[in-house]
This record gives sequence, C-alpha cells and structure tokens, in this order.
Amino acid sequence: SGPQSDDAPYSWSIPAYHPPTQKYKMAMVCPDSDGSLHMNLVCPVDVSKQPGGSLPDIQSAEYATALMKNISQPTRRSEAHEPFFLAVGFHKPHIPLKYPKEFLDLYPIADISPPSNPHLPSGLPAVAWEPWSDVRRREDVEALNISFPYGPMPADFSLRIRQSYYAATSYMDSLVGNLLNTLNETGMANRTIVVFLGDHGWQLGEHQEWAKYSTFEVAVRVPLLVLIPGLTDACLKAGLSSTPSSNLLVELVDLFPTLSDLVGISVPPLCPHNSSNVMLCTEGLSFAPILRNSSHTCTHEQLDSQTADRWKSAVFSQYPRPSDKPQNNSDLPDLKDIEIMGYSMRTLDYRYTEWVGFDPNTFEGNWKEVHARELYLHAAGDGEENNNVAGQSQFSPLVNQLSGKLKQGWRAALPEDKERRACS
Repeated sequence: SGPQSDDAPYSWSIPAYHPPTQKYKMAMVCPDSDGSLHMNLVCPVDVSKQPGGSLPDIQSAEYATALMKNISQPTRRSEAHEPFFLAVGFHKPHIPLKYPKEFLDLYPIADISPPSNPHLPSGLPAVAWEPWSDVRRREDVEALNISFPYGPMPADFSLRIRQSYYAATSYMDSLVGNLLNTLNETGMANRTIVVFLGDHGWQLGEHQEWAKYSTFEVAVRVPLLVLIPGLTDACLKAGLSSTPSSNLLVELVDLFPTLSDLVGISVPPLCPHNSSNVMLCTEGLSFAPILRNSSHTCTHEQLDSQTADRWKSAVFSQYPRPSDKPQNNSDLPDLKDIEIMGYSMRTLDYRYTEWVGFDPNTFEGNWKEVHARELYLHAAGDGEENNNVAGQSQFSPLVNQLSGKLKQGWRAALPEDKERRACS
C-alpha cells in the first residue's frame, strides 16, 4: 500500500480505522514492581491507567461492533441485506506483549513449559539466523545483557515471555468472541462468512529463536479458520463433535480468490509473468473446492484424499538478509542493504530453502550465487525442523530436485490445468 493510504480508495469504501491509543505502542507504560514505567516486552497492564484509558485492540473491537450494528439496521430499504466485507485487524499478540493484566491469571507460571526444541538446529547456516533485535531493545530484555547474536534467552525469562504471549493471545481471542457475539445478536451470523487468520507466525524460543524474521515453519505458518454457514458447520449440525480440517497446503494469497469464489463474484485471473501493467490479478488459487468438500467429510484424511491430486504441490515464502553473518539489521534490513534473499518452499514432505544473492534494484535473486541451503525432512519425523540435512551427501539428489522445483516457482506448483492458464 502507498504511504498512509491503506490502499484506499481502491480497496475500501470507507477509510480504515486506526485506534488512537496505537500511538503509545512504544511508550513507557509498562509498570515495574516499584511503580516505575518502562518500555518492556512483557507488559501486563491495568487498562484504566493506560493513556487514553484503553488499548488499541479494545478500541478496534468497539469500532467494529458499532459498524456491524449499523450495517444490520439499514436506514433505507435499498440497503437491507446489502453485502458487506469487514476486515478487523488486532495487534496482539504482536510485541510488545501489552494486555489487560487479568489475562495473566489464566496461565500460572508454574504451568508454562519451555519449547520442546530450545536449541540451535544442527547444520543451521549463519545466514538463516535472526538475532531478534526488536526483542532485545525492550528495556526488560536489554537489562538481561544477552549475548549477541545467539543468546540464549535466560530460561526463567523465556517462560515469562511464553506466559505473556499466551495471555495476550487469549485477550485477543476474547475480542474475537465479542465480535462473533455481535454477529449473532444482529441476526447476520447465518449469512456471513467468517475467516480468522494471522499474517505470520512467531518463535517462542524454538531453535533458540524469538520473533518472526526467519523462514522456519514456526515463523511463516499461520492459523487459518473458515466458517461458512450451512457448509463448514455441517458436521456440527449432524451431531458430531469435530469440524473438518485439512493438511493441504494453502497460502494467504489464496484468500482473495477463495472469498471471490464463495460469494459468487468474478474470481480474479492468475497473474501473467509480468503483471506490472495488469490492473487486477492474483497469484493465489481458490481453495473453495476444499471447503465445499467439507460439507460431506468430517475428517481431514477424507477431505485431503479427495482433493490432493487437484491442488498445488508446494507453497512459498521468502525473507531478506543484509549479510551472511547475523548483525544488528539482519531482522529488518532497509531495501538498499539487502544482499541475500532466502527463498523457501514447503511441500507435504519437506521444507527446502536457498539463500541466494539478491539485487535490491531489480528485486531479483541470483540463483547462481548460492550462499546456503536448508533441507528439513518433515515426512521423516523432523516436523520441528531441528536437523538441516542439505549438506549431507546422501540427500544431494533430493536437494537438486527440490532446488529445481523452487526455481520454477509458484506457477509450476499449481495443478496442471491451472498452470496452463497461468502461463498463457
């Protein structure tokens, strides 16, 4: 989106709402035991004592609630049951972990466990490491004087971060519940598709990492829940306790064509190789067929077996680096400083990543300048990505195969009929 534009007015019929208290995101508002205020990572607060007497996500939920009530009570007959699209963005559990302190009571520190894989993966190339600089600059973390770039974070403080992350997530979840209650109270629930998603993952000590600036699964995988009245809730209505789920690979770029498909408007065409002069296109694929199959299958095994051969074979993500070795700007390099790009591909069985040279002027990677490779064998039990085997000779044929698939990109991972249309 353009500077301060929120993609308006092209994407939105009314200007986006920005909660007034968001301006205090980096403010010294986190109380210490002595009453002093700091700019901390871990920040349970008394909401009534916060600047503005509120928090950004509370204000966003209040605004969205009022908007839904207005939509449900049209002022003109022509507005009755007019379709609407409402996107509500919550900040938590984004850092700082600032949330109403009562949510901390849900997670006693004695019940918090460390991650099952708190150590560096074997064979991890230095370029793949992110030193969590934005975490380190918070006052409570800075006071720990943690070694750069690998740490580790002290074990007791690691548990406190995990505790507050869970509490902040439950705080956000309660606000989602309030919105869903409003949808029910206004009578719009039975005719409204609801999608819950995140824009990235977050590392909570896995691999000795914190934050989100890597290509590990825990950083790039996001939650995705879809409710379609009369379709995805069929299993519940049939008296079953489970709802359908799928292990097929989908990407956030798939959401736009999926929603277009579900509501019966024109699905954007797949983008050509050069889409710079194309007004509207998508690099995603509608996963509506997967959802429609859910109306008569209530387990992901059944659902996936019916759809796998007609779905994409890989999904893609990438993250930049300014250097081969971790440095202060490794997490968030300016465009001009990006020298390496990590291109990552996830198939059902593997995660494969190549770190290659990158030109920030042409936005192109140089596949001939390979700095490092990563290969994690999900199908062989390494779902946590703890053992990089890319450098082991017995996996050279697999590395070559996956490298070729990665270079071909997202179009080659589409089902055959969709791939032909994408390349036409």
